Order: sequence, then structure tokens, then C-alpha cells
Amino acid sequence: MAPGAGRSEGSSVPRSADVAKLAGVSRKTVSRVLNDEPYVSAEARRKVLAAAEELGYRLNHAARALASGRTRSIGVVALGTAGYGTASLLVHTEQAVRDAGYALRVVNTPDGDPVGIAGAVESLLEQGVDGVVVSEPIVEGEVGVRVDVPVLFLGAPPAFSAARTVTAGVGAHALARTATEHLLDLGHATVHHLAGPRRWYATKDRIEGWRAALEARGAHEPPLLNGDWSAASGYAAGRALAPDRSVTAVFAAGDEMAIGLIHALREAGRRVPEDISVVGFDGNPVFAYVSPPLTTVRQPFEAAAREGIRLLVHAIEKPDTDPPPASDPPVELVVRGSTAPPPPHPDTTGRRTT
Repeated sequence: MAPGAGRSEGSSVPRSADVAKLAGVSRKTVSRVLNDEPYVSAEARRKVLAAAEELGYRLNHAARALASGRTRSIGVVALGTAGYGTASLLVHTEQAVRDAGYALRVVNTPDGDPVGIAGAVESLLEQGVDGVVVSEPIVEGEVGVRVDVPVLFLGAPPAFSAARTVTAGVGAHALARTATEHLLDLGHATVHHLAGPRRWYATKDRIEGWRAALEARGAHEPPLLNGDWSAASGYAAGRALAPDRSVTAVFAAGDEMAIGLIHALREAGRRVPEDISVVGFDGNPVFAYVSPPLTTVRQPFEAAAREGIRLLVHAIEKPDTDPPPASDPPVELVVRGSTAPPPPHPDTTGRRTT
């Protein structure tokens, strides 16, 4: 059929009546098919979809929202940063939202500011979103907002009440434990930890996983070091650790910090991994190509986003039913060249050997 054939006279934009005419069905059948309603035969559904595709017809979402009371949109409150982990989680959340048939609206926030988070949520609610995703890893203080739509807290515990709340995460505790156990399995007596900023939920989860692994093996718990996720903070930690010859293994809470740490250690004459093994956290693929290639635990950003959106969409579309069972995020250790057994005779006194 020639372009435009089957369209109503005087109209350049195809309408549902045009689809019905071309498919040879009623307008009610067209509405049922395009709104994915039941009680439509497979043959009628095939004809309607073929006619809609041929005419280039698109469902009027505004009219659909008025009729259903929903806008088919989900809002995301996200930390305004381009960091690998935060950005990756947002990208996969967007993909999961669109795959679920919803539009996405994003509002960025300053770090952990309750007023900023409340304002971001209010902005999304004013746009009529059907659900909200809070992907803000820092919340300090009470968030003064009332939410009458379901809310997904992604990677953090609930920070305020809502009509219905669900949570999903990347399993940071299990990932941190796996990273620490890898180093202990190699024969290291203990593992030092370079943690992230204390205000972040992710920092607390990784510290708990590290401590759990040490406790389970009866290993001594060294003093914590804290960075700010940057390579520069890792470099500073490396300079602090380098003189201590008893240090043979470090688990860094972020890949970038691990890279800065390794650079400082090597500058100080400490070989990686011959003298000190280092494990990172995130799974940034870039660090497979540094020297030495970084051993890391890969965060399952895509799995966490899809699981969270699955739970949120269920809460939106079936509010009176129990949530589906949640699945545990996968744990993946990527072993590369930055880890090895400890040196044969490490100096456990902390003094420089000669």
C-alpha cells in the first residue's frame, strides 16, 4: 500500500480509525490490542499490529494516561556525578525502565542533602510519575516528603515512607566478602581495607563484608583507611601503607582507588603483586588494560537495575498483590594480574627489611 493510504481524509497523522479500517476490525478491537488487553484473538491482534506498523501509528499516551490514571512513566532521583558505578547503575536503570514499557524522568541531587532529595521527589510527583526510583547513595537526615506512589530504593535502605516501598541492590556485602576471601585463600595472613567515604551506604556494606570474611577466618582486623573513590585518594593511602612491610594484601572499595594505591606502592619500591596484592571493586573494564591488570569484583549493575524495576513495576501495576520473590544478585570475581600468594618471608614487624 502506498504511504498515507488508508488514512482519514485531510489528515496527515494516522488515527486509530485508520488502523481499524485497514485491519478490518472495530476501533474497540484496536484499542484492546494497543493497550495489551485480553479477549482479542491472535489473528485480530496480528492484523492490528501489522496495520499500525504500516501506517506508522503511535498510541496517544496522553489520552491513555487520562483514561487509566497512569502516565506510564517512572522518575529517578540520582546523585549528580559521572562516577563509573553511579553512571552505570543509572544507564541500566534507564534501559530496564524502557524495556518495561515506561518513560523515564531523571532529577539529579546534591550529595545526601535531604532538602534536595525531597525537592527532586516532589518535582517528579508533579510530573505525574507512576513510581519513583531513589538511586541516591547518601542520605543524611530525615527526608520530609510524602509519596503516594510506589518507591524503589536502589542500593540503599528506605529513606522515607511511601504508598509501597521495595528495595534492590548489587550485593555489596557479598562482593566485598568474596574479594577479601580471595586474598585469604591465596595465603595472606590478613587483608587491609581502603574504604570509601564514610557517608556512603556502599562504604558501610563493603566494610561489613570485609570484616565478616576476616572474622570467619580468625584473621586480625587491621585499621581502616578511608578514601573518596578517587585515584588520588588511593595514591595517598598507598603512600601511607608502603613503609609497612607487614602489609601484603589490600582490598580497595573502588577500582580507581586501587589504581592510585598501586601507583604509590610501585613508586615506593613495593612490587604488585609480588610484595603486595591488590583487589578492586566495581569491575570497570578499562582496568583490565593497566599494568598489572586489576583483579576486581564486578558489580552486577544490570541485574540489580532489572530486578529493582521488575519489583517496582509489579508494585505499580498490581498494588493489591504480594511482591514476587526477589532474586540474589550474582557475585563475580575477576581474577587478573594484581593478586598472588604473599612473599615467602614477609616482615610482620612492620620494619623495613634489608
